[in-house]
Amino acid sequence: MSINEEIETIAKKTKPIYLITGTNDYFENEIRKQIKKLIPKEDQMMNYAEYDMDNTSLATALDDALSVPFFGDRRVVIIKNAMFLTGSNPKGKLKHNPDELVSYLEHVPVETVLFIFVPAEKLDGRKNVVKKLKQKSTLLELESVSEQEISKIVKDKVASSGYQIETDALNELFSRTLGDLALIINELDKVFIYCKDSKVIEKDTIDKLVSKSLDQNVFGLVDDVVSGRVTKAIQFYGQLLEQKQEPIQINAILESQFRLLLQVKILAQHSYSPSMMTKELKVHPYRIKLANQSAKKFTIDYLQAAYLELVEIESKLKSSTDDPELLFEIFAIKFNNKKNSV
Repeated sequence: MSINEEIETIAKKTKPIYLITGTNDYFENEIRKQIKKLIPKEDQMMNYAEYDMDNTSLATALDDALSVPFFGDRRVVIIKNAMFLTGSNPKGKLKHNPDELVSYLEHVPVETVLFIFVPAEKLDGRKNVVKKLKQKSTLLELESVSEQEISKIVKDKVASSGYQIETDALNELFSRTLGDLALIINELDKVFIYCKDSKVIEKDTIDKLVSKSLDQNVFGLVDDVVSGRVTKAIQFYGQLLEQKQEPIQINAILESQFRLLLQVKILAQHSYSPSMMTKELKVHPYRIKLANQSAKKFTIDYLQAAYLELVEIESKLKSSTDDPELLFEIFAIKFNNKKNSV
């Protein structure tokens, strides 16, 4: 069963405890939509509550979960930021007693549905409370969503809304949003309005309506550099400066992208699959796919040298009056000349 299908069962075949790990804005919103269906609107004030573990004790949340519903059949309690279930130990955060949750799991009230959100991919499997939770709860892992599943969700959304989307339009939509599902769904709302007469979404429509983020623009800049389109890269960089983008921010994203290319190249040499890279690097699968395609063309030495050069440029941008455009121009020319295809 896909993550989307599992979420849709929340309001249909409700389980007593849900453990949600990872972060994904789209799926979190979908989960909350299902949660709202569990309690009639008129009962939500008395039988629905959220507790943030950053500033509320676990005991307080569980006391509420153990309470009898007030003039209703069901109570919903949400525990957010349950980082005490991971190996992380953030400074300055409240300390919680996990044994209180273990006790709750031993006597789960039939009237309460408990949702525990952990904004991290990994739980600490050594902890007794985590072992018990995995036995007693329905686990929803939001970070494990593949590009294929995202594509299916988008196509289903388009079809259920009475539209068709051409393959090149879908590819461009993915490219401009870097595969961010929440962003894709938001962008589709205005695309639907624009195409309300034809009901067909073409690539030209995506070009017109879906703007590129700075991250996506810089990704194009990286592609120009590594593909040897030096003049285009330099002109593109100038356009970004004309748009009032900060040189140090552009350079930071360039650094991040070359670091990702280097990491993917190294992991590929250790026989990591794209899905394994996604888990290891905690990067969106679509970005891993694009990085994997680019990294295959270059040696580790080339990518490492480019990354270190950008780190040096960052230092110059922070501490000197060097012209940012000139620094980038030298970088683009230098690494076009050094390019060493595998």
